[in-house]
Amino acid sequence: MTKEREEKPNIMTRIARLITLQLPLLGLLLDVAVYAYFWFNAYYEPRIRYTLKFYFRGHILILALYFVLLLFFVRMYDGLQVGYLKPLDVFLSQMFALIMTNAITYAQISLMVVWMARVRPMLLMTILELLISAAWIWLSDYVYKLVFPPRRLLMVHGTRPIAGILGKFASRPDKYDIVRCMCITEGEETVMQVLEENRKEHGELEGVVIWDIPTVQRNRLLKYCYENNICTYTMPKIPDVLMSGASQLHLFDTPIYMTREYALSFWQRFFKRALDIFCALTLVVVTSPIMLATAIAIKAYDKGPALYSQVRCTIGQRPFRILKFRSMRVDSEKDGVARLASQGDDRITPVGRFIRRVRIDELPQLFNILRGDMSFIGPRPERPEIIAEYVKEMPEFVYRMKVKAGLAGYAQIYGKYNTTPYDKLKLDLTYIQNYSFWLDIRLMLLTLKILLTPDSTEGVEAGQVTALSGNEEETYARRDGL
Repeated sequence: MTKEREEKPNIMTRIARLITLQLPLLGLLLDVAVYAYFWFNAYYEPRIRYTLKFYFRGHILILALYFVLLLFFVRMYDGLQVGYLKPLDVFLSQMFALIMTNAITYAQISLMVVWMARVRPMLLMTILELLISAAWIWLSDYVYKLVFPPRRLLMVHGTRPIAGILGKFASRPDKYDIVRCMCITEGEETVMQVLEENRKEHGELEGVVIWDIPTVQRNRLLKYCYENNICTYTMPKIPDVLMSGASQLHLFDTPIYMTREYALSFWQRFFKRALDIFCALTLVVVTSPIMLATAIAIKAYDKGPALYSQVRCTIGQRPFRILKFRSMRVDSEKDGVARLASQGDDRITPVGRFIRRVRIDELPQLFNILRGDMSFIGPRPERPEIIAEYVKEMPEFVYRMKVKAGLAGYAQIYGKYNTTPYDKLKLDLTYIQNYSFWLDIRLMLLTLKILLTPDSTEGVEAGQVTALSGNEEETYARRDGL
């Protein structure tokens, strides 16, 4: 048996990996078991037995419906990504999934008894399920790390500083281990030679990170890695993002990818607007006590106005006045210069710091949605002067205004407040190029989870590259190899 065959995972290792990948699903079955206990002991009571007598298959149907609902919401919130996401992120995902599932299940049981079912058993069940989920997630994550050690990677990068991306990989030492960095200026042949020697000698490298290198060299390196079964992690460029939403066609025996100017169909616009109006009206009613309390707190702190109005731009770069609860001092921009909030910004009031952290400051934008200036999901609106600065560095920034501005967007859900403008642009374009009504619903549900994620509201760090502070030698467009 050759050394190459000896290093392949044996059958027991493969079985261990397969079982590990199924651990999150087994955790859901434990939650279903908890529901089964409460169903038989708390809810399948004489009133239901008198009106709806369930036989064996009826009980199976009830439990199966609960499992399907739970699986739907868990997948919606990425709650099965044990090992890929941090344990706390997975737990928050499953927490929201359990709350949504149990709320629907409670309504279902209430309909069965033709009256409001008892709440206490459902609350106890939810607490028990959350405790089981927390323990199971941390156990699964521990097992995952034992079975899947961090992948040892070579980073191939361009001439730009790489401290930022190295820091991001370093934040997940359980998954990634950058053991070597090479600049593409050393030559792609040199990089391939290193990978070839590593492959022949069964060295420590298990994959390649391709980060910010010219397109021609990137494509050659990608082909080499694909040919030799080398795992790659590649930073997409803006043209790659635009191609992600292309339609695949065939011209006889020739595959063709067609991209065209983005535009929603009539029915897409109709259903998106209907969803916006319904959700905005519902939230205005539900959150009106919160908005009233927030306005009183802001007014009581410094006697200034509770609301803050500012000119932003929406679809087609059309200006409108956005409404927010004021979180900064009244004289925060008395010099007339637009500035992004920074970490520890002393312009933010104590009340403002709290409402920014829990996103209460955004609630008045529900009225912007009702007026039609904004949508629930879409790229966050920017000020005209900041847009002008961004466009100097990134001409492609205007692409994100092909759709109506949003209360929440792809960049806010999958990024942070201090994510670089270039990366936010790629996230927003990903949403635009892959739009669907279903995607809007999914992002709306994911927004609830983001409210409990502290780092999503962090300010811009000192020295972080933004369109307002960046003075780099090359423009962002050069990142695309143009």
